[in-house]
Amino acid sequence: MQINKRLLQYVKTMRIYVVIVGALSFLTAMFIIFQSHYIAAIINAVFLQKQALAQVTTALIILLCLLLGRAAVIWGNDIATNFVAGTVKSELRLRLFRQLLKLGPMYVRGERSGEIANTSTEAVEALDAYFNQFFPQVCATIIIPTAILIAVFATDLLSGIILLVTWPILPVFMILIGLQANAMTERRWRQMSHLSAHFLDVLQGMTTLKLFGRNKAQQETIRNMSNRYGDTTMAVLRVAFLSSFVMEMGSTISNAVIAVEIGLRLLYGNIPFEQAFFVLLLTPEFYQPLRNLGTQFHASMNSAAGAQRIFDILEIPVKGQAQPTIPEKPATLEQTLTIEDVHYAYPTGDDNRQEALKGVSLTIQRGQKVALVGKSGAGKSTLANLLLRFIEPDQGAIKADGQDILSFKDTAWRSLVAWQPQRPYLFNTTVADNIRLGRPEASMEEVVEAARSANLDEFIATLPQGYETSIGERGTRLSGGQLQRLSLARALLKQSPLLLLDEATSTLDAESEAQVLRTIDRIAPEHFVLIIAHRLHTISRADRIVVLDHGQVIASGTHQELLEQSPVYQELIKAYEEEEAVA
Repeated sequence: MQINKRLLQYVKTMRIYVVIVGALSFLTAMFIIFQSHYIAAIINAVFLQKQALAQVTTALIILLCLLLGRAAVIWGNDIATNFVAGTVKSELRLRLFRQLLKLGPMYVRGERSGEIANTSTEAVEALDAYFNQFFPQVCATIIIPTAILIAVFATDLLSGIILLVTWPILPVFMILIGLQANAMTERRWRQMSHLSAHFLDVLQGMTTLKLFGRNKAQQETIRNMSNRYGDTTMAVLRVAFLSSFVMEMGSTISNAVIAVEIGLRLLYGNIPFEQAFFVLLLTPEFYQPLRNLGTQFHASMNSAAGAQRIFDILEIPVKGQAQPTIPEKPATLEQTLTIEDVHYAYPTGDDNRQEALKGVSLTIQRGQKVALVGKSGAGKSTLANLLLRFIEPDQGAIKADGQDILSFKDTAWRSLVAWQPQRPYLFNTTVADNIRLGRPEASMEEVVEAARSANLDEFIATLPQGYETSIGERGTRLSGGQLQRLSLARALLKQSPLLLLDEATSTLDAESEAQVLRTIDRIAPEHFVLIIAHRLHTISRADRIVVLDHGQVIASGTHQELLEQSPVYQELIKAYEEEEAVA
């Protein structure tokens, strides 16, 4: 068992915390010493010197005050450690959330959401035991025995030597046990994270599992994972029990040695009773912090394993980390959006990269509707992610009115972009709140107008509570088309100059599609509109169509021009027409 230095570094209030915990431990040690002194003096006076209780009234009052003072210190220690544990958890949870925001959607998509959720909740919560129990106990284990040892040395040299010799032996055993337990606890934590992630996957895919008759197979998988997790947990608990047993056995034997040594010397008259009793009272208090530390073994190991996962995320380097050095200036997009010779490759592991864009160049003027088409994997979504600043170009630049968008703060640039994704995410709140996410300060009238523009207002009118109706987690109470229209309403409400639409009409019926396309036509003169689409109606209405193939722009022009000049575009249109005919 050891103090996790990285945990201490991440806590701003840690210096004050150490001082407070150390001071409270020192006060506890003083109360223990003086309490033992007065108990020994009172017992000696009343039972050996045959003094009346009235003669020791002052000593009894002082002893009562010491007992109350010790209880007050314990109470204060609990309040302080609970407060600091809560502060630490809030601080780390906030740092974790900020780091995930910096890493962005591209990182989150590559991880299992259940594991990230487990780290953000269980791993952070596990730190409560570390700061509320284990760390204060470490301080107590250092300070209280040291103070008692000094008091015993000042009272009886032989007893002091015995305490000094036996004290370091127990922590050595704990360190040896801790080395064995570290690997097991980390394995247990990994298994819990995998189990949480898999369970979340099963819940989210329950419809699919039942449809394909795989629900029983998943029950067996979860049972096996749970059994493995249970076996590992029991192994960790056995080690935790062993650590506690070693502490109990060691301290019991040491107490017995002191008791026998004191008893023999008392029998032969080599030590006064009051002095002997004082040492006997202090001896259990000397070993008690070590025994308590043994009981905190499992909590400390579990906390350390959870902290490791937290630090794994916090220490991931963030691309574009120079953000703080970028001067604050408003991002602007008035006339021209230019994509100049942009290259991008995704990391595929083993230091390899897969090229997604190879020298893409494109210019969009205000008032233009530009459609981006291409086969799956052509680079359309990659270009959208670059425009959203989820990723940054390996080479080339994206410029707004001649200024590289990387010269703006990412938040400032994103305020200029309204995005309607292919698979929008809706939160478990009301219709109005989900639309207002585009512009939180928007009035109710503006929310209604955005919904009307997305041809959603008639549907909302049929809901039990209208705009105040909760739509369920991920919008489960909406159909695919309704969900997409709500996402479009959110994008329209934002009123950003760049409107990025990814399959905005893919799940809409013909009537809704026509309404949405008319809305886009109406707002286009004041916007830069980039549409990723497969539907022929959507593509053909664009002012310009850009064809991507294997990460390169291979053709650009109107629908009619491309039909006449581009074989690739002709194949795409043929495939889209066949797809729509089947649908």
